[in-house]
Amino acid sequence: MSKLYIARSPKLAARVLDGEMMIMSGQDSTLFTLNKTATVIWQAADGKTTLEEIVERRIVPEFEIDADAALQDAETLARELASHGILQVSEEPIAPANPAAGDAQ
Repeated sequence: MSKLYIARSPKLAARVLDGEMMIMSGQDSTLFTLNKTATVIWQAADGKTTLEEIVERRIVPEFEIDADAALQDAETLARELASHGILQVSEEPIAPANPAAGDAQ
């Protein structure tokens, strides 16, 4: 598995409600609700930290799950969120398009 970097899309409105992230797409006004695991991944998606590091540092300790399975699930989730324009996924670090994007949490 190659190293993946993830970053939040700059065209979103987002708020945390009861530990889950509510995200509205700026492209088509679709509303997404992320569960607690997906919320942790989305909040950590800074474009400079690999998905593997996010899983090792945040997901495995918090949710007490196997690192390999968690990484595989996280990659599937990241690609799914990218297909909806919520995340950007790259094999190289991602420069922020708008440093303040996604900070309304």
